[in-house]
Amino acid sequence: MDVLAAIGWPVLDRVRLGPLAISPHGVGIAVGYLLGAWWMLRIGRRRGMSEEHLGTIVVWALVGAIVGARFFYVLGHVSEFEGLVDMLAVWRGGISLIGGIVGAIIATYPIMRRFGYRFLQVMDPAAIGLAFGIAVGRIGDLIIGDHLGKPTSWLLAFRYAGGQLAGYTCSAGICQTTLTGGQAQTITERGATLLGPDTQVLAQGVGVHQTALYDLFIALGLFLFLRWLVQKPRREGVLIMAFAIWYGTGRVITDFLRIDKTFFGLTGSQWTCLAAIVLSVVTLIRFARNPLPEGEEVEEGAPMDQEELPTTAFTPPPEPGDSRGSDL
Repeated sequence: MDVLAAIGWPVLDRVRLGPLAISPHGVGIAVGYLLGAWWMLRIGRRRGMSEEHLGTIVVWALVGAIVGARFFYVLGHVSEFEGLVDMLAVWRGGISLIGGIVGAIIATYPIMRRFGYRFLQVMDPAAIGLAFGIAVGRIGDLIIGDHLGKPTSWLLAFRYAGGQLAGYTCSAGICQTTLTGGQAQTITERGATLLGPDTQVLAQGVGVHQTALYDLFIALGLFLFLRWLVQKPRREGVLIMAFAIWYGTGRVITDFLRIDKTFFGLTGSQWTCLAAIVLSVVTLIRFARNPLPEGEEVEEGAPMDQEELPTTAFTPPPEPGDSRGSDL
């Protein structure tokens, strides 16, 4: 029964090439970002944006994502750091995916406005890129055994099979870590145990929830859905709001399987996702109640395999000296 109720693989925290030690986690993030950017560039050109402008937006998004991912993680775990130097030591681990997305948006919004693009015009192509990039990036998390949740014995329980788990101290086949609230978790090849601050057993299982794996499934399903959604004309903003609702709901659910600091019962990521979900649902309801005249501000929906760029319904960015504005 245990064999059927668990999956597992030896984790690999570093790939050593002579004096170099490369993290599969970092490689996964880098490759995911590059492939996500490729999708954004491909679809963005069909939204009336130039490749040069999109390239600039992608570069600034990277800067914002790095800063935001660390800043929002530190903000949610400030009591765990000893000082400013410790907070800046991003190489020791500790980043927030949701914080990275928020940081990228903050960093690129002025660039969008400078180029004369509408916010939703840019964010719709970004939605597909984000979904694909997240799915690819999670592969690195799986390789190093990151984002492990509470003990479980269900079909996809992750069972330790050797290696150095991210965030754990492993020795002689026993991996241990201290979690938020004084809880402690031990993972071995035989199973996992979660203890409370008073050493009372809170949960046991043949393994633990591998939330990075769940996130990969969520993001991959979302990518396929958005890939289908973009085939037909859609109102501007539908893609990014579909992303917020789908991925946000997934994160709200999977964060309950993690052990992390909470604020009024929810993690910082859950509160952020809930805000994005509510805003997106309200906006989509307003869209449904106030449809646009036919052909006005509708996303282009020609097949993505078409070689030539089709005519879009978007107004191109104004040329220098052009007095036209750029509505959001």
